[in-house]
Amino acid sequence: MTNRYVYGVMADDPVEFETDAVGGADHVYTVSHRRLSAVVSNIDTTAPEETDEDAQRHDDVLREVMDRDGGRTIVPMQFGMAFESDRALKNVLRGARPAFRRAINDIEGRIELGLKLVREENADVDTDAIEEAVEDELEPIAAQSVPNDLFSDRLVFNRSYLVERDDRERFDEAVARFEDEHDDLIVRYTGPFAPYSFVDVKIGAQR
Repeated sequence: MTNRYVYGVMADDPVEFETDAVGGADHVYTVSHRRLSAVVSNIDTTAPEETDEDAQRHDDVLREVMDRDGGRTIVPMQFGMAFESDRALKNVLRGARPAFRRAINDIEGRIELGLKLVREENADVDTDAIEEAVEDELEPIAAQSVPNDLFSDRLVFNRSYLVERDDRERFDEAVARFEDEHDDLIVRYTGPFAPYSFVDVKIGAQR
């Protein structure tokens, strides 16, 4: 039996394209219910193993969808969501429709960008002053932001930002200014990503 692996859900027109997809698939398409479309590929399991390669393929498919037609909005699913049939998937779209609509409205026309600041080895930095400086530069441009874990001693700042596509250049320039002014920090600026950090849709059982 062929199952449906889900990358995300959107309200835009259906898509269909060839690419390297999760689980060895090479064809991405949509399963639709009313005005919602789930972006899927076929897979032979409902419990895919998260390898580095497939995790990257998952993100690459989302990025390809986001880049189509001048910029599409998609609510990203975490890795591993697979359903036994179109019917099962459509039932989920039906049941979670209000939540998906809210999430789509929240992220419409926006992308996620990430900023990590790592202090240079042996550098003595004022974390509070750094946070204030970043806030002054970036918060006026971002629509939202959320903190992420500081998973190492030298990582002094880790935050995700939801930014309007039209403000991406302003945001890039603000990050560059900050980097120029702080020689004691290593700036790791990443994205754009699908806005994982800014959506939280529970879509129930996989069967």
